[in-house]
Amino acid sequence: MSTEIKAPTFPESVADGTIATWHKQAGEHVARDELIVDIETDKVVLEVVAPDDGIIESIVKNEGEIVLSGEVIGKFLAGATGTTASSASDAPTATNEVAAAADDLILSPAAKKMVQENNLNPNDITATGKDGRLTKEDVVNHLAAKPAVSAPAKSVVAPALVTDPDAPQGARAEKRVPMTRLRASIARRLLDASQNTAMLTTFNEVNMKPLMDLRKQYKEIFQKKHDGTKLGFMSLFVKASAEALKRFPAVNASIDGDEMVYHGYQDIGVAVSSEKGLVVPILRDADGMSLAKIENSIKEFGGKAKSGKLSIEEITGGTFTISNGGVFGSLMSTPILNPPQTAILGMHKIQERPMAVDGEVVILPMMYLALSYDHRMIDGKEAVQFLVAIKEMIEDPARILLEI
Repeated sequence: MSTEIKAPTFPESVADGTIATWHKQAGEHVARDELIVDIETDKVVLEVVAPDDGIIESIVKNEGEIVLSGEVIGKFLAGATGTTASSASDAPTATNEVAAAADDLILSPAAKKMVQENNLNPNDITATGKDGRLTKEDVVNHLAAKPAVSAPAKSVVAPALVTDPDAPQGARAEKRVPMTRLRASIARRLLDASQNTAMLTTFNEVNMKPLMDLRKQYKEIFQKKHDGTKLGFMSLFVKASAEALKRFPAVNASIDGDEMVYHGYQDIGVAVSSEKGLVVPILRDADGMSLAKIENSIKEFGGKAKSGKLSIEEITGGTFTISNGGVFGSLMSTPILNPPQTAILGMHKIQERPMAVDGEVVILPMMYLALSYDHRMIDGKEAVQFLVAIKEMIEDPARILLEI
């Protein structure tokens, strides 16, 4: 029976989308829950999967075309058989290994591909699909919950250093490609923030030794207590920021036209880098989250960002943002506001430097902190005091627990 393939229902904040990639062409066979097309919006990439086993009867909207919420983009013929992307004789040896390891476990084609690429045992993954089927989302969640262990085996292959196989070759070569909707949206927001806000940045430096000593002392106990969750610096900065936001409500506020909106909650966004651009998933009610919950949430967000599985709800809203450029080696930078928020905290690389302590020169692990803020909402005094409060809590972590 022929059915219509429709674009997902977009949230109110998303007007339309663009067909990014058709993973299956007309006449090709697909299995239930197999990914068939990606639709890129200004915020996230939405995936459309096959409603049942069958074939793609026709494609109505081609790659690059604009689609509206719920618009028909193709037609699907359930139960029919057609050509496959690769025959059984051409399948790699890993396919047979996966089949043997899975026994009677049913894998969707997309899940099977991810299992092969990541050298996973399907029996180690919890299946949530219909009739016990292992779906792509199950594999994504499994990867997000465990550290990658197979990367070193691939790193020895020299061609892996080439990030773009379609990059122009030869002397003075050029390549022109259209900007993705997500990248264009990021560009617009950054430009708006720089042009339509009175943005200033204040800096301070923090001694990371107390926090590093704390983590060294309790990391094994913490990891054992929380089922393998590692204690990182980000969760402690989130807790320190949540406490500081309570003391300085203006930093946790936003501007809506001529009105200032003060929020009685701390929804903190954590900037995450993905191949398609920077996204900021939100930790809702961060002040009430445990350190383990924060660490697990950030890890889950990172896995979803890499696989393009972040939902619009997970990246919408937020009252404050933290960006950690230090993971890329940045020693100091000026973070740009994420409107309508009025402040953003920038973390940087931990660098050992000679510091004067009680009249003596001591080598300490130091980090520069940067707070960019909208001067229309926040006075310089509040911005500096907010940053000093975070500095004091990081240098004396007991203050976070005691709320002093």
